Amino acid sequence: MEIKARVVLACRSKERGEAALVDVKRSGSDNVVFMQLDLGSLTSVRTFAETFLKTEARLDILINNAGVYMQGRTADGLGMMFGVNHIGHFLLTHLLLERLKRCGPSRVVNVSSTAHNFGKIDFDCLNTHKALGLGTSFMEVLQVYSDSKLCNVLFTHELAKKLQGTDVTCYSLHPGETGGNGLHSVLQMCLKPFTAFFFKNPVQGAQTTLHCALQEGLEPLSGRYFSNCTVRNVYAKAKDDAAAKKLWEFSERVCGLV
Repeated sequence: MEIKARVVLACRSKERGEAALVDVKRSGSDNVVFMQLDLGSLTSVRTFAETFLKTEARLDILINNAGVYMQGRTADGLGMMFGVNHIGHFLLTHLLLERLKRCGPSRVVNVSSTAHNFGKIDFDCLNTHKALGLGTSFMEVLQVYSDSKLCNVLFTHELAKKLQGTDVTCYSLHPGETGGNGLHSVLQMCLKPFTAFFFKNPVQGAQTTLHCALQEGLEPLSGRYFSNCTVRNVYAKAKDDAAAKKLWEFSERVCGLV
């Protein structure tokens, strides 16, 4: 199936974004543009959204695809993985939500990971800003990554509630391990002998994302989690109403929305 759509590539790296643009155009798709976006900077997110809303008439599908796996802090002082993987997506979605509603039926697709199963959210640490998603050891960093992916699933769960009665639906998903640039180099090295067995190539890894973005009839499943193009049940912590609401309210405060 071929769908003629205008695609906006939102990437932090101008060099890599423009290279991706060239690759896409080589495939024969001309209706694609690149816009710079650094999800690790709330200022950049706001600038991108402002530019997008001025230059693009429609927004039918928003795919929040960032999944960085690295230490450090964002420009706003948040842990890099928490800031990019969750907060950046949260603010971007908020700023573009009215356009999505206007263009409905439309969708928000949040790319999470099966790692969310190992995630937890320590609201005491978040609320006191003692540790906004930092880690020092390999296992601590892996835990923080898992925490950020749990945030993706909880964000989707709460967003679906807030979108009830609108023409916008949302989904979270596990794309499958693709060995992408966000995967920590040490983890890649450790898993390299086994990647042929469980890693997907980029085309395979994109299928569940495309399914959630394009498959007809998914509207009744808004807020649900998908893997291998199939809706999956999640652990109680990933559909905890109280935790999802609390995360939403905390995210609003961090983004300066309240």
